[in-house]
Amino acid sequence: MGAEAHLEELSEKHRVLDQAIETEMSRPYADDMKVQELKREKLKLKDEIKRLHLINYR
Repeated sequence: MGAEAHLEELSEKHRVLDQAIETEMSRPYADDMKVQELKREKLKLKDEIKRLHLINYR
């Protein structure tokens, strides 16, 4: 898998997690633990995307 394709895949996963967080938070009794877990995963993806951008676009 090329770098561009991998970045696109990570960006899509990031977007899906963002939507999952929004969905969970919009529920009347949102599961705070689930929201925290989703946010941690989203942050990991964001860090990986930034790292790959630095490596590939220097």
